Amino acid sequence: MTKKTRRGEKRRSRRLENLLLILLVGSVGVLLYALGVRLLAPRVDPVREANPAHLVGDIIQLEVRNGCGVDGVAARTTRYLRAHGFDVVEMGDYTSFDVPHSLVIDRVGDLEAARKVAAVLGIPEKRVRQQIQPDLFLDASVIIGKDYAQLAPFRE
Repeated sequence: MTKKTRRGEKRRSRRLENLLLILLVGSVGVLLYALGVRLLAPRVDPVREANPAHLVGDIIQLEVRNGCGVDGVAARTTRYLRAHGFDVVEMGDYTSFDVPHSLVIDRVGDLEAARKVAAVLGIPEKRVRQQIQPDLFLDASVIIGKDYAQLAPFRE
């Protein structure tokens, strides 16, 4: 084997090592990114943990109401919630368009379900309320207020 041939083999070997190193570093980077996303924004499970009102199915059922008067707010929130696995069974206007802050109302005594909905939308837990109304046959009501631009469906 000549010196030239050995040098050529060494170069190919180093190129292969460099390529493998780049792939390894890239793979580790993707895994770290995925871990960071998972830790910073954990996925919320739309399944009920309790069903005190004996509603049909396992998925959290809710209604979305427009409390700010901006066109399309309830529809966009509904699409977002459905994309995250929630069952939005009704959508429309709230009784008033003067709601300053968005809120989630527990309708069946399952605050954990209401908190899950609030977490997905980016509504602070302090704005989860309880107004039991089992005749609505819903787990929760979402009222979109004038702060809608700060909610997750409108930040993406």
